[in-house]
Amino acid sequence: MLKKLAVIVIALFILATSGYFYINHAVNAYLKQSLTVQQEQIVTIPSGANINRAFSLLKDKGWVQTSFAEKFVRRLHPELVQIKAGTYQLEPNMSLNDAIELFRSGKEHQFAITFVEGSRFDEWLALLAKVPYLTHTLGDKSEQQIAKLLGIDRSKLEGLFLAETYHFTAGESDIDILRRAHHKLMAVLNDAWQHRQDKLPLKTPYDALILASIIEKETAIESERERIASVFVNRLNKRMRLQTDPTVIYGMGDAYKGNIRKPDLRRPTPYNTYVIFGLPPTPIAMVGKNAINAAVNPEQSSYLYFVASGDGGHVFSKTLSEHNRAVRAYLNYLRKHK
Repeated sequence: MLKKLAVIVIALFILATSGYFYINHAVNAYLKQSLTVQQEQIVTIPSGANINRAFSLLKDKGWVQTSFAEKFVRRLHPELVQIKAGTYQLEPNMSLNDAIELFRSGKEHQFAITFVEGSRFDEWLALLAKVPYLTHTLGDKSEQQIAKLLGIDRSKLEGLFLAETYHFTAGESDIDILRRAHHKLMAVLNDAWQHRQDKLPLKTPYDALILASIIEKETAIESERERIASVFVNRLNKRMRLQTDPTVIYGMGDAYKGNIRKPDLRRPTPYNTYVIFGLPPTPIAMVGKNAINAAVNPEQSSYLYFVASGDGGHVFSKTLSEHNRAVRAYLNYLRKHK
């Protein structure tokens, strides 16, 4: 009788052990399966979700295969249970286990938004309004209301944000992006102002920002920035009008349709530097770090004029007669390349 009982116990032990190894093998195979994603995919784990909810989300999207082993994961791998809510990016060739480890880490995907140098504040608002995974709060806000929210004591926000790429996680707000961009701008501007050249015709960091915005609109060629800056600094020192087309365009607002006519150059606006002396009242665009540095550290030159060369750059002149020849050459270039 005892011998028979021992045989039964041994058989049950073998059966249990075999069952354990079978289930353990099935669970490991389940976790090692590759996700069926062919490109990067975004998935959001909601607040309060557990690992079973995560499995369901992945199955619903068709990224993992169903298996009875799923219900044994908690028992055999308790270290995988604690996952964190967030929005994550899954990569091709990831395994299910890799995905769960990502959810456990809490390393949410960093989205990016890029603001181009020379763009305007209204363009920034339009771009922010279209960005997915960002909390949109500015749709019904005026520029003055946005300034108040940011603690900026100015009615116009043009130029007060640094143009570059900003990263954010899902759920961050548009006002948070602008706040970071403003703080970054002020840090760069104040640092540049502390290291500016002596005897510049600029009274404040804001003046430097205004000049930087004009430089930004006049050239996209990095090697030209300091020389463009020198022209404007030289003209300011000589009490000459800046006579720069981008300021005219900015002052025209919605009336600008792609061309500047002679009457536009003569029409007074606060920004028309063919009419006013000195700088316009505000920046005319968002700027990058390099334009700010150029504004406060211009090239040492005697240039007073520049005109497009036709190949993307500019021709610089020290006298009006030289400039007029360069203008004629540019017009001739345009006629030949119609």
